[in-house]
Amino acid sequence: MSKIRVGRIAFINVAPIYYALENGRLNHPFELVADIPAHLNDLMRDGLLEISACSCLEYARRFRQYYLAKDLCIASNGPVMSVLLLAKRPLSELNGAEILLSGQSHTSVLLTRLLLEERYHVQATYTNGSVSQALTDGHEPLACLTIGDEALKLRNHPSYPYVFDLALEWREWTNLPFVFAVWVISRKACALGLIQEDPGLYLRQSLDYGLAHLDEVIASVAKKTPLSPAELDIYYQEALNFRLTHDQLQGLELFYQKITQHGWLQELPKIHFFDPKTN
Repeated sequence: MSKIRVGRIAFINVAPIYYALENGRLNHPFELVADIPAHLNDLMRDGLLEISACSCLEYARRFRQYYLAKDLCIASNGPVMSVLLLAKRPLSELNGAEILLSGQSHTSVLLTRLLLEERYHVQATYTNGSVSQALTDGHEPLACLTIGDEALKLRNHPSYPYVFDLALEWREWTNLPFVFAVWVISRKACALGLIQEDPGLYLRQSLDYGLAHLDEVIASVAKKTPLSPAELDIYYQEALNFRLTHDQLQGLELFYQKITQHGWLQELPKIHFFDPKTN
């Protein structure tokens, strides 16, 4: 398999998956490209990557353009710790409020709207922007969606006494895990012969190494996060799930059904996994 470009979410949540690839523990044919989830979505859409971690919404919007990599995802049975709605008031008092949404993740934005509108019957107005920048500038929104490393830093912010973990909210509502991201493979790259064997194999092997050597992974990210080593251990072993199991697929398909019913997707996506025998 020739050198292929692989997107890597620039957050610590994927460290167990990429650690072995980035630190010489596993030989691989990849050129790794790190960026925020929304930008990785754009790079995959534009054909500038052959495989990437992407929001589950990116797959849904362009499912005919991609295959899913088997047995890989970023999911949570809740709480996830790093996808949070921070608020100055209870959810029941956010009707008509303006909510600032992080532009770093498309999926979390729709999950926020879905939970507020369908579970809590709250109608709000939404603006996009940087939560950290807004707080730095002294423009504290009434409520804000924050994700990834930013959420881990802001989860105890004194201005926001109400913290809603969106994966936990989803779990309590549906009794299913929530899938935030999947790994997608370009069908065009497969058709051009750039991908002839399963690239997900390297990612799964790297994940196996990362989970088996979690102390190494935690040491590598400890300086990049306010979480203690003990909290990082909980984050990687309890808050996050990296295997796309039957339960995760059920949660993913239910999310797709709900956002299609709301008109946020034009059609219900079909799940197609990469198979080197048929692709």
